[in-house]
Amino acid sequence: MHILAQVKPSEGVLPVPGADLYYRRRGAGPPLLLMQGGSGAAEHSDALAAGLSDRWTVLTYDRRGLSRSCLHGPVGAHGVAVHADDARRLLDALAEEPAVVVGASIGALIGLDLLARHPDRVRLLVAHEPPAVGLLGGADRAAAEQLEAAAASAYRVGGLPAAVPHLMAMVGFSAPEGPPPAPQAIRDLAFFLEHDLPAVRRYEPDRDALQGVAERMLPAAGETSTDVYAHRCARALAAALGRPLATFPGGHNGFISHPQECVARLLELLDAH
Repeated sequence: MHILAQVKPSEGVLPVPGADLYYRRRGAGPPLLLMQGGSGAAEHSDALAAGLSDRWTVLTYDRRGLSRSCLHGPVGAHGVAVHADDARRLLDALAEEPAVVVGASIGALIGLDLLARHPDRVRLLVAHEPPAVGLLGGADRAAAEQLEAAAASAYRVGGLPAAVPHLMAMVGFSAPEGPPPAPQAIRDLAFFLEHDLPAVRRYEPDRDALQGVAERMLPAAGETSTDVYAHRCARALAAALGRPLATFPGGHNGFISHPQECVARLLELLDAH
């Protein structure tokens, strides 16, 4: 059990190898860990957490390198497995029993690795549209790899402004209108493009390990994201593991755009399990 540096009752900082993880904890009941997609900051799960916290102890956190989860030095080794180890350490510190884990996009990839390598920490994984290109075949895989490569190349050549349209195309929506993002959000997105997107591109799920714990897996996808390659990855995951595919309101970012509807759907699914 790690020693936690408490910031205030609902917040804390957990030291892990190479970083300090900022986390939030609210509610009462069995543990439930929420892991967001590219945004990767705890507050982007606030609406979901608020709707779940009357029945669950909801844990959210900033992924390492983003927002308040500061690195101790250079980025160094960085990949989905590193993020999964962070999640496992968070659960070791804050959850006395296996947790329900709900992950979206890269958060779902992290959940897959967590379940594959640390199944004792996971009661049930809801994996919403994990962008695991290795699950696809033929033209689908080639098209997905091309999208990811275009975003990475645009970032290397033209920085964040050049990469954002490609990133938006990957997840199936246009750049949001309104005021420009806050400076921290811009820094977080740049970190995602420089470090997390390459980690996503490299990651191959351990299908053999996941097959052994398939009964604790619930692949999921958005109702309106059928043209997004991560949606097809979720379908391929369900087929590979012989699991049903759950659908959620909204698209790839439905947990952010439709939080109340997604809470209702999530509670329905958890009651069924």
